[in-house]
Amino acid sequence: MNVELVNTGTELLLGDTINTNAAWIGQRLAALGVQVARQTIVPDGAVIRTAIAEAAQRADVVLVSGGLGPTNDDLTRESTAALLNLDMELDAGVMQHLEAYFAKRGKPVSAATQRQAMVPRGASVLPNAFGTAPGLYFPAELSAALGWNAHIFLLPGPPRELKPMVESEVETRLRQWLPDGASRRVLYLKVTGVGESDIVEAVEKQLEAIPGLDLGYCIRNGDVDVRLAGPQAAVDAAADVVRGALGDCIVSEDRRIIEEVVVQLLAERGQWLSTAESCTGGTIANRITDVSGASRVFGHGWVTYANEAKHQHLGVPMELIETHGAVSEEVARAMAEGALKNSGADHALSVTGIAGPTGGTPEKPVGTVWIALASKGAETWAIKRFSPGSRDRFKLLTSQAALDLLRRRLLGIGVR
Repeated sequence: MNVELVNTGTELLLGDTINTNAAWIGQRLAALGVQVARQTIVPDGAVIRTAIAEAAQRADVVLVSGGLGPTNDDLTRESTAALLNLDMELDAGVMQHLEAYFAKRGKPVSAATQRQAMVPRGASVLPNAFGTAPGLYFPAELSAALGWNAHIFLLPGPPRELKPMVESEVETRLRQWLPDGASRRVLYLKVTGVGESDIVEAVEKQLEAIPGLDLGYCIRNGDVDVRLAGPQAAVDAAADVVRGALGDCIVSEDRRIIEEVVVQLLAERGQWLSTAESCTGGTIANRITDVSGASRVFGHGWVTYANEAKHQHLGVPMELIETHGAVSEEVARAMAEGALKNSGADHALSVTGIAGPTGGTPEKPVGTVWIALASKGAETWAIKRFSPGSRDRFKLLTSQAALDLLRRRLLGIGVR
């Protein structure tokens, strides 16, 4: 099955908006065993007609995102209708949705918004529960007069509207169209704490020997995704190889990121976390609270950037700081133990380091960080890491290592 994406939006070309829709759709379709053949981005306006026509000549399925709104440059609906020589007519069901949507907000349906209720004859409406613009599906027979055989989907641009529509409307139809036995499994093993080159060294030769396996790697946010695709038997055999070599470094096999895994593990155990951060400035707490349900497991977080704050809020003795320095194993341990005591949590993570670009010494160069984990009824762990580079990168890798330290304790797999 040949699938192409057409994305419309001048803001995408200007770089004002990152095209996360294309990445997400690619991942969703890959899980179905369908690989996107091509992506096209065009500005708002009439050029969308040309882009859809070009894609429909090549593809079995064309997914178009954006340009369904009420403004005068939202022309995807009208351009597709003109391309396929379809008349537009007011859809009563869409109009009722618009009236109910705006009634809740105490507003009438404007003439501009009413455009969204105009549906090309022969197209099916894809309901939008999270916005005003419905999606539209054009069966392949509507393009047959032009010599094409393409199913065309028009989808809203905002991700919160597009994603549910893809899941409920597009994927359902794609599953029906896939021939029996044509399914192709894709598995992502998210690995942390191991660099891409080390992963390659550990598993690639064995994986390359598996017939039919499509192998790939993607570095993202402190992780490496090992992508295994192909027939079920090939993917299963490859997954066993990766688990055997990197088992305790695999964070998830369902694309969950480490903070999601940690929040779930804490929730399953009915346990609470607190944080005491210096060089990361609250990054760990931010990552945890980005996860839905974090309020069940996270109650306290301190950003003790100054030495006086470490002493005042966490009880770190000033003589400890003066003797060993703020960036030291001793201070990291004291910070974690102070946070554990003051919060009453089950676990407390602390970090203290030198983010740079200034402040380093020959003994403690920029990028040096100590991470500690104190837990009720357990010894305090402390690890040293070195992550030179930009401040943002330093914060990301330090918070990743801290969360992995907690993950390991929760799973009982020890420090690597």
